[in-house]
Amino acid sequence: MKAMISTVSLAMSLALAAPAFAQDAPAAASQPAAAPTAADADAFVAAVEKDLFDYSVEASQVNWVNATYITDDTDAMAARINAVGTEKSVQYALEAAKYMNVPGLSADTKRKLDILRTGLVLPAPTTPGAATELNTIATDLQSQYGKGKGTLGGKPISGSDIEAEMGNLDHTPAEYAEMWASWHDNVGAPMKDDYARMVGIANEGAKELGFSDVGAMWRSGYDMPPEEFAKTTERLWQEVKPLYMALHTYVRWKLNEKYGDAVQPKTGPIRADLLGNMWAQEWGNIYPLVAPAGSGDLGYDIGDLLKAKGKGPLDMVRAGENFYSSLGFAKLPDSFWKRSLFLKPADREVVCHASAWDVDNKDDIRIKMCIKVNSDDFVTIHHELGHNYYQRAYNKQPYLYLNGANDGFHEAIGDFIALSITPQYLVDIGLLDKSQVPGADKDIGLLLRQAMDKVAFLPFGLLVDRWRWGVFDGTIQPADYNKAWTDLRRQYQGITPPVERGADAFDPGAKYHIPGNTPYSRYFLARILQFQFYQAACKQAGWKGPLHRCSFYGNKKVGANLNAMLEMGASKPWPDALQAFTGTREMSGKAMMEYFAPLKKWLDEQNKGHPSGW
Repeated sequence: MKAMISTVSLAMSLALAAPAFAQDAPAAASQPAAAPTAADADAFVAAVEKDLFDYSVEASQVNWVNATYITDDTDAMAARINAVGTEKSVQYALEAAKYMNVPGLSADTKRKLDILRTGLVLPAPTTPGAATELNTIATDLQSQYGKGKGTLGGKPISGSDIEAEMGNLDHTPAEYAEMWASWHDNVGAPMKDDYARMVGIANEGAKELGFSDVGAMWRSGYDMPPEEFAKTTERLWQEVKPLYMALHTYVRWKLNEKYGDAVQPKTGPIRADLLGNMWAQEWGNIYPLVAPAGSGDLGYDIGDLLKAKGKGPLDMVRAGENFYSSLGFAKLPDSFWKRSLFLKPADREVVCHASAWDVDNKDDIRIKMCIKVNSDDFVTIHHELGHNYYQRAYNKQPYLYLNGANDGFHEAIGDFIALSITPQYLVDIGLLDKSQVPGADKDIGLLLRQAMDKVAFLPFGLLVDRWRWGVFDGTIQPADYNKAWTDLRRQYQGITPPVERGADAFDPGAKYHIPGNTPYSRYFLARILQFQFYQAACKQAGWKGPLHRCSFYGNKKVGANLNAMLEMGASKPWPDALQAFTGTREMSGKAMMEYFAPLKKWLDEQNKGHPSGW
């Protein structure tokens, strides 16, 4: 999951600080009169947009410097400017809530007030001292996670290292169980009481903004009632569940073959620590254990092809730009090439995690990567540029609309473009000889490798927020936090912990996005939407073959239709944006099912005689 740095996300970030007023706040954002009018609301929104536009440019510049020149000084500068943004977002959310029931609001003003009101993740109540306590707890939880360690062979091992070791196929089941249990015990369990306190405070803040609880506030950002969003995500899951069930059945019996009945039984859930990932959310690391004989190797590697042609990092970025240019998008501005970070500098520390930036809300778009000449980075470049072209397409919109149609769209754009890196595309750009295009006999291996990440992720992407919604609305009480988490993991993923979990356990805390308070439904939506976008593009291009082999490279019609969706930004409800490109107003898992249809047929054949479900 790569990062996208938008101007809105910087200003409307994880707002946890006390609702103090920024010193340079606009006058129109002060306490409204006893009976505010629609004109007052319009003036408030206009003043806020101007203030946040100006602030976001400075904040983007400071954060860019911090990410590309990491020093104590730039850390301090970034902390200061981001604190200002936190203050602004808290203030403006509280003010926006006071205008929500003003009669005569225009649809545009109402939409912008909703964006301001739902822009917080953990809203602080105005009770004296509550916001400071909330900020302290949330900061401490993230710090605890960052410092967390597990053990391997009885010796401490850090978070990034233990994640890598969980994907190392050389370990024994006992070692996987040790790493899994130690990480969840050491990192998660100590957070439980603080997490429960944080939930209580944030719920009070959500009520001040007009929501029943924080979960309802999160679900209100999707142009539909909160309960309707929950139904929509469940419907999407049911559409793709048969594919996940087939994958689960196949992987379970392969693990049984590898480890035997005593470690992984032939029936029931899969042991969570055997899937190559601490959270069993993506299973690609164990692909060698499940790969079909002979068909798992494509016969080429993109990194090797690039090196054979003498291509370097900048050539890879030019290739990505060329893909979008072939669809009719204007070339990237000169400033992109002058100001982006493409290589890891030898003289300073930088954040190498790939991200796409929109610095000035206009056309100062950039990527930040430490590019290596390999297949993964070639794909990532196409993905990150998807964010940049989306940012540039909607740059004519008002400030509060400078974002994706919903929080799943931005990631899905980059992902669906990355799906287009097919063998035919590599032939079209001169990297692969036509004689090297793999035959259909390689398709199952290719699709299975993709499914081990993209399909395996789906139930986890759904249940993280399912658990939090229950916590926020009180149906899951602190005494049952861990039981509810384990039950949801079994219900949706069909996995089970490798060891018994006591009542004092807090396994959700061992996943960053829980202590980090990052909403997770966006990742589920992005996995669904990317295939819907891809299918739509392939239909527009007149593609007739199997969906997973489609390349729409060079198709100007696809580019024009895509741009019509991108340039809308967040200005319209997301169904309008979806319809502009796909012709439908409904998110659907059917495109994903079509993409993986050959794999599903193969899995069903392999699974004959093997029990399904848990």
